[in-house]
Amino acid sequence: MYNIGDFARIGRVSVRMLRHYDALGLLTPARVDPLTGYRSYEAAQLSRLNRVVALKDLGFSLQQVRQILDEKVGVAELHGMLRLRRADLEARVEADRARLRGVEARIQIIEKEGVLPADVVVKSVPAVRVAELSAVAESYESEHIGPVIQPLYPELHARLTRAGVDLVGPGIAYYEEEPSGGVRIHAAFPVNVAPDPAYDFDVVDLPAIERAATIIHHGLMDGVDATIQDLHRWIEDHGERGVGYSREVYLEYGMGDPENWVTEIQEPLA
Repeated sequence: MYNIGDFARIGRVSVRMLRHYDALGLLTPARVDPLTGYRSYEAAQLSRLNRVVALKDLGFSLQQVRQILDEKVGVAELHGMLRLRRADLEARVEADRARLRGVEARIQIIEKEGVLPADVVVKSVPAVRVAELSAVAESYESEHIGPVIQPLYPELHARLTRAGVDLVGPGIAYYEEEPSGGVRIHAAFPVNVAPDPAYDFDVVDLPAIERAATIIHHGLMDGVDATIQDLHRWIEDHGERGVGYSREVYLEYGMGDPENWVTEIQEPLA
């Protein structure tokens, strides 16, 4: 038997929390001295304490924790519940991180207002045949684009591998507005094969761009908004006009430090 202080130390919780759990009927002491009121616990009760803490830390209310434990949920089922809740919390954390990166990108845009980039190059872009998959995102916001486009490339690569089709260039992305107001995202790889209805991907020809204003973006795509706005400020300042939809060419992507990733933004000019 352990007094409440020792049990709190072993279980890595506070004495106050143990008293709170006792008051709620979540974890009652194995014995309470009728004269002194001192609480005593058994080592076997650590199992319930661990469940209470794990469930609480994963976002369950104490009322929900008590219900789960009182229903004597099995170990396998409990593990499944914990894994699902952990996955949900991880998704929320990643969403918060993405929003934070978006805020940082907006700050960079504001700080660079009035400063035109010096590394814009106007050039022609040749036509290219690509294999592609596409999907629709809710909007152009980074938090909507990222979760949609990211799974497309590994899936497309897997399908190309199964079909025995080799890649002949870096990944390309381009976008089109949907009548519904969403954005259709095309994830593509250059290939040297003809369209075939047997393929579980599309093979299309992207037309040449006679004149494109291009700029290089370094690092994660979360910060690409600042680079794109820099490019459009340059276009306007030089009396040019963008037409059609821009393309992203992932020159260095997916390997090594993300800060070293290199993407070329290509904006067609009138």
